[in-house]
Amino acid sequence: MTTYRIAVIPGDGIGPEVIDQGLHVLKGLGRRFDFGWKFRSLPWGSDYYFKHGRMMPEGGLETLRPFDAIYFGAVGHPEIHDHVTLNNLLLPIRRGFDQYVCMRPGLLYPGVKSPLNGKKARDIDMVVIRENTEGEYANVGGFHYEGTPQEMAAQTSVFTRHGCERVIRFAFELARRSDRRRKVTSVTKSNAMGYGMVLWDRVFEEVSAEFPDVATESLLVDAACMDFIRRPEDFDVVVASNLFGDILTDIAAMITGSMGLASSGNIDPERRFPSMFEPVHGSAPDITGEGLANPLAAILSGAMMVRHLGQEEAADALEAAVVQTLEAGDALTPDLGGKASTEEVGDAVLQALNGRNNGVPRIWWVYENLPRRRGRIHLASCSFCNDGQGLHDSTAPTGRWYGPFTTTDAAIEQALQTRAEDLGGCGVCQPGVGTLRTR
Repeated sequence: MTTYRIAVIPGDGIGPEVIDQGLHVLKGLGRRFDFGWKFRSLPWGSDYYFKHGRMMPEGGLETLRPFDAIYFGAVGHPEIHDHVTLNNLLLPIRRGFDQYVCMRPGLLYPGVKSPLNGKKARDIDMVVIRENTEGEYANVGGFHYEGTPQEMAAQTSVFTRHGCERVIRFAFELARRSDRRRKVTSVTKSNAMGYGMVLWDRVFEEVSAEFPDVATESLLVDAACMDFIRRPEDFDVVVASNLFGDILTDIAAMITGSMGLASSGNIDPERRFPSMFEPVHGSAPDITGEGLANPLAAILSGAMMVRHLGQEEAADALEAAVVQTLEAGDALTPDLGGKASTEEVGDAVLQALNGRNNGVPRIWWVYENLPRRRGRIHLASCSFCNDGQGLHDSTAPTGRWYGPFTTTDAAIEQALQTRAEDLGGCGVCQPGVGTLRTR
């Protein structure tokens, strides 16, 4: 059995609360899909800072280096300046392990209401690729004449051809995946930033020429912010600098319902170092300890980590369990209009993952509620035995359950047009007993 070594940094505020639920669900996922975890919790963050004067120990990166991935909660404390917490924990990990891709999905899930009128589930379905190691957050600069009336601060953005090209190329390759729509939007401000962003634009144009099958557009960051509100359904893959990507992904989180759903991965695509997965919402000190924090962003970040580790089927199942929990609406935290606690939401996701539905027969519209992932097709569970653990191959003459399997886009479209009675019975509780349905 494969066992993955994961460094866990719960961090500050609600970080430990949501990471606890993430670990709870990940352990159940491993049991279901027959792989193991070896978690090591590291008490780094603001509490560590109060005791030792630093956010993590000297040599912290060497401690993290042997792990397969890092699972991170949140950083930030009201009594410590944000530039201290961020620049002494999160950013050194991103830079030190060259996690140059920050991937942040923005998806309007079923059961979640957007603050934008008229938006239905999946009308908004974008991925923002943020350059994560240089740009405006390169931390180059300094103070002069500090504490005097002539005090001066210099903050320098750093854009390299190498840094721009590799993250832009990643965005184009992502846009070609079967679950994307082959469009890349570049976010720039070259009209006012006449050096770094001009280089960014030039590299974007050069890389785009290598992907003639992918549509492109380039937007100034102020226009992009407006268009995230006015026409979010037009965006597929968005690539942006460190600062612009940071701002835009917070907008994307809010128009898709809640910061409590915003997952992210800080990724080294070459896999030389461990990648890090974290919810975007921050430490939220105002609700720390109250049991109100939404753990779904941490759980979805865990799904991203599982996918990165190569467990595609398990990641699909975990995302589907989150979708089912959202659509059912019985276990939602206050940010989504519910009354459930952090722990109750984690339990609900785990129950959905294990195929338990309190004995109430229902159809799980798994295909409708989960995006396509590299050609794998998800269909609904059996209405009789309520099993949700298999995948139904609609192209098989026996109509039995299989999984996972790979099919073509044409076969997927054909399956969607198949009437329920043509799909056959359930291979779990006997063929012909339960009715299997697609949308």
